Amino acid sequence: RIANILIGLIAALHLYIAWFEMFAWTTRGPKVFTSFPPELFEPTTVLAANQGLYNSFLAAGLIWSLLIKDHTWRFNVAMCFLIFVAVAGIFGAATASTSILYVQTVPALIAMTVAYLGYRKA
Repeated sequence: RIANILIGLIAALHLYIAWFEMFAWTTRGPKVFTSFPPELFEPTTVLAANQGLYNSFLAAGLIWSLLIKDHTWRFNVAMCFLIFVAVAGIFGAATASTSILYVQTVPALIAMTVAYLGYRKA
C-alpha cells in the first residue's frame, strides 16, 4: 500500500533526524545549519540529543504502526503518530524555520490523507 510506503519514509526521515541530532550535531550541524552560530553547537549538544530522542519516538511509533496486523488498530496508531509529526512540524515552523513545515507537516498530511482513503476502502 502507498500509505505504508509513505509512513515508512516518514519513519526513516525521523530516524535520520534522530541520528543527526543525537550523534552528528557538532560535526554535521554547522554545515547544515549555517545561520546558527558555530560556537553554539557544542553547548547545545544535550538539547539537540533530547530532540533526537523525541524524533526516535516518532519513528518508533510509525514503525510500530506498520507491524500491527489489525487493520483498524494499524490505522489508529499510524494516524496518532502522523498527527504528532504534523504538529511537531507546525511548531517547528512557527518557532525555528518555516522549511520544517514542508519537511515534516506536509508529508505527514499527505500520508494521513492516503491512509484515510485506503482505510475507507477496506
